[in-house]
Amino acid sequence: MFDSIHEECGVFGIYENETTNVAASVYFGLYALQHRGQESCGITVCDDGIFRHKRADGLVSEVFTKDELDKLGCGNIAVGHVRYSTTGGHNHNNIQPLVIRHIKGNMALAHNGNLVNASELRRSFEMSGAIFHGTSDTEAIAYEIVRERLNATSTEEAVERAMPKLKGAYSCVLMTATKLIAFRDPDGFRPLCIGKTHDGAYIAASESCALETLGAEFIRDIEPGEIVAIGKDGLNSIRTNCRKEQNSCIFEYIYFARPDSVIDGVSVHHARLCAGKLLAQNSSVDADIVIGVPDSGLDAALGYANESGIPYGIGFIKNKYIGRSFIQPEQHQRENAVKIKLNAVRETVAGKRVIMIDDSIVRGTTSARIVRLLREAGAKEVHVRISSPPFLHSCYFGTDIDSEENLIAGKCNSTEEIAKYIGADSLAYLPVECLGELVGNKFGCCKGCFTGIYPVDTSGAGFKNKFDEKIHK
Repeated sequence: MFDSIHEECGVFGIYENETTNVAASVYFGLYALQHRGQESCGITVCDDGIFRHKRADGLVSEVFTKDELDKLGCGNIAVGHVRYSTTGGHNHNNIQPLVIRHIKGNMALAHNGNLVNASELRRSFEMSGAIFHGTSDTEAIAYEIVRERLNATSTEEAVERAMPKLKGAYSCVLMTATKLIAFRDPDGFRPLCIGKTHDGAYIAASESCALETLGAEFIRDIEPGEIVAIGKDGLNSIRTNCRKEQNSCIFEYIYFARPDSVIDGVSVHHARLCAGKLLAQNSSVDADIVIGVPDSGLDAALGYANESGIPYGIGFIKNKYIGRSFIQPEQHQRENAVKIKLNAVRETVAGKRVIMIDDSIVRGTTSARIVRLLREAGAKEVHVRISSPPFLHSCYFGTDIDSEENLIAGKCNSTEEIAKYIGADSLAYLPVECLGELVGNKFGCCKGCFTGIYPVDTSGAGFKNKFDEKIHK
């Protein structure tokens, strides 16, 4: 309904030293990662080598009732996943974790990211007689690992051999009968970290906020290219595929991650405050109040207010009870549909010159509706400031950014033209050269959706249209 950017996926894994209710632990971890995907979710539990799993469409709280968690039972290892289909489309067989039964044992895999050579890998497996049950690139990752496992002495060695053949973004948790293995692509596109509970259980998760949900202590981020294997002998690290360059997705800090998470040593909350500060420095305007569009625009709005000296206010109230079952209204009702999700606070904006901070503009239709809400609430002026540069290109690494011909920044000739389209008195974006400052210039970041320059060759990635069918050639 709304032309917003959707989350990618979230992964979670736990290794306990003894049999316990690991399904409940994964449930709470996935609950903390729900913002990363609301389409489907799954949990797989290992109990003395026996795998039990549950996968379904819906939110974590909808799928995993008490009865369903009880069916999963106890175990000492478990992995979980929350998903939004950035590739592969909506297909029940794409719901993760994927459970693979092969000649050397069982394996469950949960993946966050996108491969750019998934079609090539899939084709090579199919020509060898492999049968794919779904359409996601995660299945290709699993098959590659299994192929290497036939001649490797361990699963982590198989992962080590497989990684050079995987091109693109992948932060994964993998479970065997005896181990939990977490690994991250050499560019470090997507986040992945490890922690430890007070009773000695190890956890691997997409974000540090999931560790805190279980009272676990954050140990460190998994390095780009690193493989961490956790078993009865403790934690072991393989860094064969690590390299100096890093290309983490900058949009994790602008939008995707929860503000209380810390990724690669950088506070997401601080990064968003910094974005607002830089916006104020580069695109100041006289106004009476600064407001943010929930949720990721709030921290940037506070940073803008602190830097500019203009008061910060609560300009919108978000309806937090719209689940995935929310029905899209008829065509003639769509103009008012945004009011169901978001309402302007009249007392904050009426009669005032308002600076509205949001994280991005995709097609512009949602931004136009939000600006209209402020006008209807009595705002005298609306100045829109965006805490990211304009989207000009698609993403091939796990962010559901639309194809280029649908992005408003690519269709309009100027920022002024976009401002007119969305009904704003003025519009300004965060300059692309400021992006490194969000992470303190500590490491390299992927900015391909803004610049068209990608750290990995994307020529074989295929075509993606967010609002139609995902097509892979």
